[in-house]
Amino acid sequence: MTAQPAQTAPLTAEETEIYGWQLDVTGFGSSGQQQLKQSTVLISRVGGLGSAVAYELAAAGVGRLILAHAGDIQPSDLNRQLLMTHDGIGTPRIESARKRLLELNPRIEIIAVPENLCPENADRLVGMADCVVDAAPLFQERLAMNDAAERRGIPVVEAAMYELEASLTVIHPPQTLRFRDLVPDVPRGWTRRFPVFGAVSGSVGCLAAMETIKLLSGLGQPLKNRLLRINLRNMQFETILLAAPE
Repeated sequence: MTAQPAQTAPLTAEETEIYGWQLDVTGFGSSGQQQLKQSTVLISRVGGLGSAVAYELAAAGVGRLILAHAGDIQPSDLNRQLLMTHDGIGTPRIESARKRLLELNPRIEIIAVPENLCPENADRLVGMADCVVDAAPLFQERLAMNDAAERRGIPVVEAAMYELEASLTVIHPPQTLRFRDLVPDVPRGWTRRFPVFGAVSGSVGCLAAMETIKLLSGLGQPLKNRLLRINLRNMQFETILLAAPE
């Protein structure tokens, strides 16, 4: 399955008013907004990081979001997963995310998939998107997703965090290194649960959303062959040049 335009109609008067502040951004304008409206983004997991990404992309007017996340809301989700609610504990995460995003922006289309990315579904889900955001906590998912995206030539916004640190880059071979050049296999001892504040995942999630908007609209310079490293403990930000592919 290949990606199809999410919405092809021109901007309505309502949309022009809603997105007016970003339409004034230099180099974006109505053509950039139209690109967002016609685009489809797959977000793997809408937990702490993915919730922030999905919320910002919905607010920006991306036409279609594919959300992939299994399981029910747990109390431990609520310190960081902004699309989940206390009243929703015990109910599917994906339905809470869908409901809250449509409350923000009822004009977008949301495909809610109650599954996590894996080798069996990665090609199907990635093939529906123009861009993928990797917000998964497990490297098994991240490797399967990046392998599928590489096969289809689709860019992946790679975001991750741990404690008060975070990183962000764009993977899009052959323009960039492959994800497996950076992470050949699942790191030993890595688990789904790790220490983090919701404010950390929210910070890098907003940056990941901006990278996605740039990729879809042609705005600015995405982080291809560059890795942004963030340390919020001391508020240090650095951009590291990655080796360009040969």
